[in-house]
Formats: sequence, C-alpha cells, structure tokens
Amino acid sequence: GRGLQLSLLPSAQSLQSYPPPSVPKHFFLLVMLKNTSVLARGVVGARAVASRGMAYKAPLTDMNFVLNEVMDAPKHWKKLGYEECTPDLVEGVLAECAKFSEEQLDPLLAVGDKEGCKLVDGNVKTPTGFKEAYKSYMEGGWQGLSAPAEYGGQNLPLSLGLIKAEMIGTANWSWGMYPGLSIGCMNTLILHGSEEQKQKYLTKLIEGTWTGTMCLTEPQCGSDLGLVTTKAIAQDDGTYKLSGTKIFISCGDHDWTENIVHIVLARLPGAPEGTKGISLFLVPKFIVNDDGSLSANKNVDCTRLENKMGIHGSATCEMTFDNSVGYMIGKENTGLKQMFTFMNTARLGTAVQGVATCEQALQGALPYARERISMRAVTGTKSADKPADPIIVHGDVRRNLLIIKSILEGGRAFLYFSAMKGDKMLLAKNEEEAKKFDRELGLFTPILKGFLTELGCEAASLGMQVWGGHGFIQENGMEQIYRDTRIATMYEGTTGIQALDLLARKVLMDKGKELNKFISEIRSTCFQTLNGDTSKQSWKLLKYTFQWQLCSAQIAFKAYMNKDIVQTAATDYLMFSGYVTTAYFWLRMMDTSYKALAKKPSNPEFYKAKIQTGEFYFNRVLPRASMHARTMTVNPSDIMNMKEESFWHE
Repeated sequence: GRGLQLSLLPSAQSLQSYPPPSVPKHFFLLVMLKNTSVLARGVVGARAVASRGMAYKAPLTDMNFVLNEVMDAPKHWKKLGYEECTPDLVEGVLAECAKFSEEQLDPLLAVGDKEGCKLVDGNVKTPTGFKEAYKSYMEGGWQGLSAPAEYGGQNLPLSLGLIKAEMIGTANWSWGMYPGLSIGCMNTLILHGSEEQKQKYLTKLIEGTWTGTMCLTEPQCGSDLGLVTTKAIAQDDGTYKLSGTKIFISCGDHDWTENIVHIVLARLPGAPEGTKGISLFLVPKFIVNDDGSLSANKNVDCTRLENKMGIHGSATCEMTFDNSVGYMIGKENTGLKQMFTFMNTARLGTAVQGVATCEQALQGALPYARERISMRAVTGTKSADKPADPIIVHGDVRRNLLIIKSILEGGRAFLYFSAMKGDKMLLAKNEEEAKKFDRELGLFTPILKGFLTELGCEAASLGMQVWGGHGFIQENGMEQIYRDTRIATMYEGTTGIQALDLLARKVLMDKGKELNKFISEIRSTCFQTLNGDTSKQSWKLLKYTFQWQLCSAQIAFKAYMNKDIVQTAATDYLMFSGYVTTAYFWLRMMDTSYKALAKKPSNPEFYKAKIQTGEFYFNRVLPRASMHARTMTVNPSDIMNMKEESFWHE
C-alpha cells in the first residue's frame, strides 16, 4: 500500500462518472480518502519531517462531542435534507481528514516557515512539499466536500467543511489558506455568478484543478473600500479591461495549479463615488479559450511578495492588473454587496484560525508541562523519584493551560453552532428565508472573527509562557504559533472594524432585534437548567444577559448626544459579547456532560474534565466581561479630547 502512486488514484474528474449507479457516491469518496491517507504517509510526509518537537493530533473526541452530543448535528443535517450525511459517513470523513492533516500537512508546518515563498521570474514558488500535498488533497476530492453536486461537488454540509478547515488549519495554517480562499471564491460564484461562469470556472475550482483569491486591498485603501481606484473599461465583446494594483493578496500566485481565478473589486467610468460605485469582476491568471485551453501569456502578474512576520508558507502578493481581461459578476455597482459573500466566508474562516491556534498552543504546551521539571509543588513533593516536580503541578502553569483549554473548547462549540446556521442559510427555500438566516449568522460573524482571534493570540502567548525561555527558541515551534496567528486580528478587517460592524450595524442599526432573539435563546437554556447541576452557572449567565441588554441601551442612548461613544465602546462591547456568548456554550456543554455522566459512560473522565473546565471558565474567564461592561459606557471625552500633538513630545 505504501508504494501507491498518484497516477493510480482516481482523478477529481472521475467523480463525474464514478461510482457506478449501484454504489453510493460518498462511499466512493471514503475509498479515495483512505488511499489519500496512505499516500500521505508514504510519499510527501516521509520527505518533509519537521524539526519541531511536537506533532498535531486531531481532537476527534471533542469534535464528535460538540457535533453529536451538544449540537445534535445528525438531526440538524437530516432535517435539512442531507440524508446521506450519516454518523458513519461523518466519522469516516473526519477520521480521514485527521490522517491527512496529521501525516501530510503537519510535517510541512516548520518547512513552510523556514523556506517561505519565493518570487522567481514573475512566478511564485511555494515551500518544499506544499505542491505535492495539494495534489494529494485534490485527488482526494476534498475541495468539493461541501460544494453542490451539480457542479461536481460532494454536496455535504458547510458545517462539515468548516470542521475539515479546522483540522487542516491547525496542522498547517499557511498551507490551508490556499484552498480556503478558493472556497470563498466558489461561494461567490455559486450565489452571484452566471451559469456560464459556473460551468467555466466553478467546476474547475470545485475539482481543485484551479484555485481562487479575492483582490480588494489597494495601497491607498484597506477597510475603506470606497477608496478603490482600480478601473474597469467595458469592451465591445462584453468583457472588461482592468487596470490597477492590489496588495496583500493572500495566495495571489503559486505553483500548485494551472490557473488561478481572481475575484476583483473595480470601478467603472462614471460610477458613483464611494462604495456605491464598485463592481465585481472575475479575472483569471490565464484567459480561458473557447476550447477550454489557456492563453500562453499571463493575464495578471504578481509583481512583489511581502516579507512577513509569520505565515511564511502563504504567498502574500502584490498583483498588477494591466489591461487584464475580466468578466463582470452580477450587476454593475453592486460589487461590495456580492463581495461580502466572500468576506463573510473569509471572516468565518479566520475565526477558525483562533480555535486552531488555541489547539496548537495546548498541544504544544501540555506535553512540555508534563515533562519539564522545576522546583517542588508548594503542597509537598509530587514526584519523589525526580529531583524536582513537573511544572504542571504549579498553579500558574495550570491556570495558563486552563485558559487555553477553556477558550479552545468554548470557541469550538461557538464556531460549530455558527456553521450550522450557515447550513440553513445556504439551503434557504427563498430569498426572504435566506436573509433571515443571513441576519442571524451576521450577528455572530464579527464576534467570532474578532473575539476568537484576539483570544487565539492570548493562547499562543500563554503557550510560550508555559515553556518559559525555551518557548522563545525557534526550533521548539511555540513562537511560530504566535507569529502565524498575530495576523488573524488584522486581515479580513481588524478587531476594531469587527467591533464597529457588531455594535453599529448588527446591534444599533438593527435596533437590537437579532441580539434580543439570541439573548432569549440563552435565557431559555438558563431557565431550563436553573434547578439542575449547572444552576450556579445558569444564574451567573442570566445576570450577564441583562447586563448585555443594559449596556446596549446605554450606548444607544448616549450615542444620540455623542456619536463618538460608538467607536470608543465598540471593542469592549465585542469582547463582552464574546465572553458571554462563549459562556452560553460552556453552559450547554456542562449540562450535556452532567447528563452523560448520569448514564455511566465508558469514558467518564472526559465529561468530568469538561465540567471542570466549564467551572474554570465561569469562575476565572467570564468575569473579564464585567471589566468590559464598565469601560464601554464611559464618556468618550478621555479618548477623543486629546490633541494629536499631545500623543508624543520630544
């Protein structure tokens, strides 16, 4: 089996004719995935052994707990019509994704960090092993896991695809950005592309033979996309010629696929100023001819690679459009609305990075804490056969580990819950229902992205702290976790931008409708558990829900007199919302664990640990929300009244 070659595996195109009608298509996928995992062990994984002293292990037990016991995903999927998404199928898909991530991607993490990407003669060369790993990924049919069957996908739920992204991202975030951005490109075409664009480009993206990017940022504009100046000139043949420069384009060029599909924001001549005058275009790296062949010359050029703090394996490109041929997506001047499909996908994906970082930090710090010996426990010797006790006996080390663990597991539940909301949105029966689910998910998106990435950075820092000075040494791998995740609070909109989106657009402009609906859901769970094993936590959370509404009302009232308070309160408001929302999922997980223990399970220690971690979160992490509540309603004058020249004096 280890001698299996790529040429013997079924190609992505073969999904269109296989399996035979008598064999379920998803069974065929599992067979392909098993072959892929063999390839991972025998080919690239063996060549790309990293120097780090840690190795990623997918937390399948916790994933299945959240999916099956807390969220009842099987019932959710069946109700939505995913009849083939049985527990056995899901277990098989997750197990094979875990193998792929552990055996093929994780060994490339340090390789990508050390080698980085290189721009050679106008083409990007990715680190050793990256391209081969992608070929294996593509052959396994992974890219189309949650894509529509009519365009070659597996038609499995979005939420299952997100769990796939979590495992891949935890094993190797830089590598995972390439296929991750393609999914945003795919979703944009699914919802807004013409049928011709879907047949010509979407099918290739789903196969994985092409990848996709989004091109928004320009030298003079980041989050303020109303300042976009890239021009698009209409041509007689219905195409457009685009000219301009885009920067910070993740995975803008690489050596993995024969073509790359760029989703680009640009402005037509005479278009209205600001965001109302932006249109969306599809611009391929190589023009696709009528017979499906590709043009000899490039249509778009990568003219620079950024030298970054982290995620070195991901190419961050400057892309130059010089009369590049493009095709409009949707109607003119509606580009920003359509681009938010891509943006929301990317923001949800970036929230995954927060959870992935916590998992990396915990898996990196915990073994070291168990093995490293230093001093004796204050309560007496714990390891008499050693000259000192393992540092895991010390209270502060345990506090650091439990902060990471509580953020990780609470964040995972929050993420899976939101992904299941996305399932409903994509399968909405009509536009009105789609907007309903979009509003529901829209409330969570900025919290997920802003809160989880901020705490991901904290977790990475605490993981280094457990290692002490050794955490600062590159070969130990802990400092790479921090360097790779620091960008997560910045790209796809900084934490401040997410906070403004939450407070201004999702709460104040909505007059609190979606917020109050969610708070009612939280309270319903609290009332159901008030007399149970989690009564203490239920009462605490109830108090925070009233404080959430009170703070929202206070900010709304004060904003009538001083609009600055919306900006000065926003980040505190986002963090408060994150801590309280995560507490809600901890309450659910604790309640589920108590009920499971009453049935005398075979693994009681898992549920006991879940309850203990939840208690830690309520006692030592949730109280942070109170500080944010106090500061968010303070008069903004102490921030806004300082003169610019007073910020620094010689």
